[in-house]
Amino acid sequence: MMIAAVQSNQPLTSHVMSVARFERFFRIVASLDVDKQDLKRYSDFVNQKLYDLLLRAQAAAKANGRVLLEPFDLPITKGLQECIHEFERLDEEIELRPILDRLATRPPLDLAYGEDIETRLPDIAGGLSVALAHTFNIIDPGLKNPSSEHWRKCFRIFDLLLQLRERQSSQTSRRLS
Repeated sequence: MMIAAVQSNQPLTSHVMSVARFERFFRIVASLDVDKQDLKRYSDFVNQKLYDLLLRAQAAAKANGRVLLEPFDLPITKGLQECIHEFERLDEEIELRPILDRLATRPPLDLAYGEDIETRLPDIAGGLSVALAHTFNIIDPGLKNPSSEHWRKCFRIFDLLLQLRERQSSQTSRRLS
């Protein structure tokens, strides 16, 4: 489910509140002003990165002979964990978690999702959101309104990190074989 899908199912008042919360989130975390087009990009980003993390979790679970994805299968780095904690502190004020719960897709995988993974996905999406907002500031410290180019750069940075992680895991698996 993407923000666009959520929007069409919500009354106009709820949709406006959701957009306002995302705008506030990006202002608080990184002093960014986002618009509706940015929210579509954001939705795509969150869903793709969650999918990437879940694929790695599936590979870990399969490698350990399990048929259920558990939280410890997710490749959550120290930095992402810190971003999740930052999101949890902010969320007490902004209340984005229920929106992220609807936004974060649970793509069909070969293995089933454990209940704990289902529960953690909105917080992980929130942590990815915090990391994304900070990445904009790293790319351009004075940035106020992200352009398409800024979004492309952020996507490329996150893709590179996950691809390195995937390559590293593949190399480790080959060495162990």
